[in-house]
Amino acid sequence: MNVIIHHNPRCSKSRTTLALLREHGIEPEIVRYLDDPPDPARLRQIAARLGVGPAEMVRTGESTWKELGLALDALDDESLLRILSEHPILIERPIVELGERARIGRPPEAVLDILQQRRR
Repeated sequence: MNVIIHHNPRCSKSRTTLALLREHGIEPEIVRYLDDPPDPARLRQIAARLGVGPAEMVRTGESTWKELGLALDALDDESLLRILSEHPILIERPIVELGERARIGRPPEAVLDILQQRRR
């Protein structure tokens, strides 16, 4: 099964998660989501694999979030997915996918549980 990492090479957590995958003998497909942003449908799929709503995928501490004057409680899921697609810097990172499961690598070790299931 293919492992995918939604990666931002400028993010230390993303770099550490990628290194952790490689330490476990996994060379993932690297998706540089800032260069090729996922559309709302793909983001909906990722959220489902994470088992979270779109609000849990948002980096509200990013300056872009503040500059846009956004508030989670004022946005529905579809609006959030559209905003994340239009401003991918707001997507929590890194996200690792394996089949129908995914984890946010914060901390990077959080991805290990889906990797262990891969070996079963």
